[in-house]
Amino acid sequence: MMKSEFWRAFARNKGAVLGLVILAAIVVLAVFASILFPNDPWDMATAPFQPPLSEDALLGSDMLGRDIAAGIAHGARVSLLIGLTSTAAALAIGVTLGALAGFHGGRVDDAIMRFTELFQTIPNFVLAVVLVAIFTPSLTTIVAAIAIVSWPPLARLARAEFLSLRTREFVQAAITTGQSNTTIILRQILPNSLSPIIVSASLMVATAILLESSLSFLGLGDPNAMSWGYMIGAARTVIRQAWWMSVFPGLAIVLTVLALNLVGEGLNDALNPKLARSRG
Repeated sequence: MMKSEFWRAFARNKGAVLGLVILAAIVVLAVFASILFPNDPWDMATAPFQPPLSEDALLGSDMLGRDIAAGIAHGARVSLLIGLTSTAAALAIGVTLGALAGFHGGRVDDAIMRFTELFQTIPNFVLAVVLVAIFTPSLTTIVAAIAIVSWPPLARLARAEFLSLRTREFVQAAITTGQSNTTIILRQILPNSLSPIIVSASLMVATAILLESSLSFLGLGDPNAMSWGYMIGAARTVIRQAWWMSVFPGLAIVLTVLALNLVGEGLNDALNPKLARSRG
C-alpha cells in the first residue's frame, strides 16, 4: 500500500485521528517535561494538599507538597518508555518463535506451541507481579516482566500468518531458487505478515502501560522513577481529602490508553481495508 493511500484510509477514521492527536500531545509532554517542569518531580514545590489552580501548583500538590503536574509530565516518560520498550522486546520474542513455528511446522511447531501454552496458563498480571517481586523492582525488571507475559499472543499471531503464507506461490518460488530459510522468512514472508502484527503491537503498548501502572500502584514500581501508577497508589489513602492526587494521573492513563486503542483501530482500518469495508 502506498503511503498516500495508507494515510487517506487512516484519516477516514475520525476516532483514530483524534487518538493520534492525543498521543502526539502526550509524547510532546514527555519529551519537554524537563523544560516545562525543570525541578525534580520528587522535590517539595509548595505547601501540602494545595488544590488545583493554586499559584504554585496548576494541578495541585500531594501530601508532601510535590507538584502533581510535574509528576504527570515526568511520569509520561516512564509510562511511554516502559510501554514501547516492553512491546519491542515482546515483539522480538513472539515474532521470532511464531515465525519458526509457522515456517517449519511439525515437531518444531509442536514444541514452540507447548512452550507458549505454558506461559498462557498463568494469568498475565499474576506472573508479572511474581517476576517483579522476585527481583528488585526497577525499570529493567518491569520491562522484562511485561515482555515475558506479553509475547505469547504475538507468537500465535505470527505463527498463523506464517502458516498461511508459507504455501503461497512466491514462497515456493523462493524455495525453488535455492534461497535460505532465513532469507525466505525475513524477505518473503515477514514483510507480508506485518500488518496484523503492527496493529497488535500498538494495542500491546496500551496494555503494557496499564500493567506498569498496576505494578506501581501495588508498590512494585521503580522507587527512583515517578510514574502515574505510583501517584495513584500514594493518593489512595487521602482520596476524599485530596481527590486531585488520583484523578489527574488516572485521567492521564485513561487518555493514553484510549489514544493508543483508537490509533490501533485506525491502523487496522488502513492496513486491512477489506475488514474496514465489511464493518461499514
